[in-house]
Amino acid sequence: MIQTEIALPLDYTEADVIRALFAQLPLDGEKVENITYLRRTLKGSREEGHRFSLRLAFSVSFEKESGLLKMKKRVSPYEPPSLHIPKINAHKRPIVVGMGPAGLFAALVLAEAGARPILLERGRAVEDRERDVAEFFSGGRLLPHSNIQFGEGGAGAFSDGKLKFGARDAAIEAVLRALVACGAPADILYKEGPHVGTDLLLGAVKNLRARLLSLGAEVHYEARMCDFSLENGALTAVEYEQDGKIHRLLADALFLATGHSARDTFRLLYEKGLSLEAKGFGIGLRVEHPRAYIDALVYPDERERALLGAASYHLVTHLENGRSVYSFCMCPGGTVVAAASEAGGVCTNGMSVRARDGENSNSALLVSVTPEDFPSAHPLAGLALQERLEHAAFVAGGGDFSAPAIRMEDFMERREPTAPRSVRPSYARSVRPVCPESYLPSFITESLREGIRDFDAWMPGFYHPDALLTGVEARSTSPVRVLRAQSGEAEGICGIYPCGEGAGYAGGIVSSAADGVRMAMKYIEKCK
Repeated sequence: MIQTEIALPLDYTEADVIRALFAQLPLDGEKVENITYLRRTLKGSREEGHRFSLRLAFSVSFEKESGLLKMKKRVSPYEPPSLHIPKINAHKRPIVVGMGPAGLFAALVLAEAGARPILLERGRAVEDRERDVAEFFSGGRLLPHSNIQFGEGGAGAFSDGKLKFGARDAAIEAVLRALVACGAPADILYKEGPHVGTDLLLGAVKNLRARLLSLGAEVHYEARMCDFSLENGALTAVEYEQDGKIHRLLADALFLATGHSARDTFRLLYEKGLSLEAKGFGIGLRVEHPRAYIDALVYPDERERALLGAASYHLVTHLENGRSVYSFCMCPGGTVVAAASEAGGVCTNGMSVRARDGENSNSALLVSVTPEDFPSAHPLAGLALQERLEHAAFVAGGGDFSAPAIRMEDFMERREPTAPRSVRPSYARSVRPVCPESYLPSFITESLREGIRDFDAWMPGFYHPDALLTGVEARSTSPVRVLRAQSGEAEGICGIYPCGEGAGYAGGIVSSAADGVRMAMKYIEKCK
């Protein structure tokens, strides 16, 4: 099997693909068995009248050995990455805490190995969680165990379903193919910057759960891990609370896939003596522009814009003060969502459905913070900083989960904030005009002003007087890392496998899921 790459216009057809491949490769006498998309990447075009074209990579397999590999400039050998999961005989059923990407995919690998894992999720099933989130958005109460952060599917289930990843290894390939098998669009296997969309991702999570159950897994909802037992440095049991009762499970393997917002779990891990360290993250605001406006900035040609759909951007600048300012979790045609998980706190995130056809496009604008910015040297000091800023934003917004917001012009000119104008806020719980200085430290607000000026220099028009800045965004990633050994187990403790974004080893759906896969494989190797 070989891989090769061709260039095509934005409006290519399948017939164009075949013609281009056969024109590039001397396929006379060769019987092609299969042609598979590997990657589709948007590139700047040198053709007159066009700004963009596509580079498409394919794998091509033949009925018999081909001499095409001699064409070193056009082709290379290709072996699709694959994950081999051997069957094991686990002494006790492994416990997976958390049903976000890391937990679900760790459990899937364990189940396929025959280990029949037990999953504990503090939140509710995704269909119940969807109703709880909708009720909160419409002005209802916040359920601390069922919200944007907690519940089946994890925080990523209510985002854009963005699937960012680098080089595709066997773990990443397994994640993508499992998502497609569970109902995600097949184009996530090859598109650059693929996304599922929150609406489709929720269905994929349900199907993934059904797959787990069919393989013998056991699922417990509204089951919060409250303790675990260690003996001679090894896990012996896990305790969880459900329906007001404490349940105890004997166990020798615990996969901690709790996500970045399980603050009570971080405190439990610290009390139990696990090795933790504070980790840097980003703090800032969500910026909203009109979607059509951003589309035109990124894709100036109207014809190309119609072919490419809602536009995305990624911006980063390194300031003289030593900090970085960067866009994060950009949601074309999306909404700013109320991502609080605790009473007395306001935090924001972004979300898009598959169509990405909302009125606005939004992105987090974040300033890098490091442990040196935290209030102490305690491993959980970053967590304390998040809580303080979210509470300050809650108070600034009026104490009813309304979010503090400001027009970009008012922010940049240091004016008293005025009501939103041409850019209507998408945050469902309403916004209140507030200066960010009332809830953010000055090093964050001043860095954001410098960053916006730089972004406007690189992407002229990014500065839009009516663009809306809504706060606070402080959960871009975990503020804690749970240290682990080469075996994948927590440092100095046998049987506990920290994994995913909450443990500090990933950032996003695919990387979290892949980390869960890798930790499950470490356990399987140990069992063998």
